[in-house]
Amino acid sequence: MNKGDLIEAVASELKVSRPEAQKALETVLDCISLGVKRDDKVAIAGFGTFAKKHRGARQGINPATKQPIEIKASTTCTFKPATQMKESL
Repeated sequence: MNKGDLIEAVASELKVSRPEAQKALETVLDCISLGVKRDDKVAIAGFGTFAKKHRGARQGINPATKQPIEIKASTTCTFKPATQMKESL
């Protein structure tokens, strides 16, 4: 399922127009992004937790040249599904 499919599913479930469903979905995703940026974590009961994760600098290998390279430190977002979500799968 991609974003378009998700918008269609929300529109169908809520019986609203596609633009209304798109706005609702984008608002939820924006709020999750802002929450992770601001609070480092967004927990949704029964679904899971989005969290900010810091990765330190490390050595890597360029697969094309096999030469060692320095990979810079970065920040990413992780998702850990809730037990209820795991059990439903």
